[in-house]
Amino acid sequence: MIWGAGAALEEEAVVDPRSGAFANRDLAQYLVPLHAGIPDVDAVILGRYDDKANVLGAKGVGEPGLCGAGAAVANAVFNATGMRVRDFPITIEKVLSGLPPVDVWLCEIGGGWRFAGPQAA
Repeated sequence: MIWGAGAALEEEAVVDPRSGAFANRDLAQYLVPLHAGIPDVDAVILGRYDDKANVLGAKGVGEPGLCGAGAAVANAVFNATGMRVRDFPITIEKVLSGLPPVDVWLCEIGGGWRFAGPQAA
């Protein structure tokens, strides 16, 4: 699940279109989630034999959480903003570029700064 959240929000493999080589060749430029940035996760392991999985009854433990996590993050961003981002990582620039312009400004009212304008209600 953490792998999927990282792919959705931070990880980006930048490829030079002229050569096909990776432009971010080391982990200094390849962002991944840190322990402090991910909430507690409860992983549930089903401890019984599954004769339908394969001949050995083995099940994957890494990839299943990856598939749904990125989609869940993308849907949460869509539900919060109305902006559907279709390529990972989801960045603030991608979200803001699809939102309509807002006619809102800050003004000082009653000793503090407040939003004003038609959208500030």
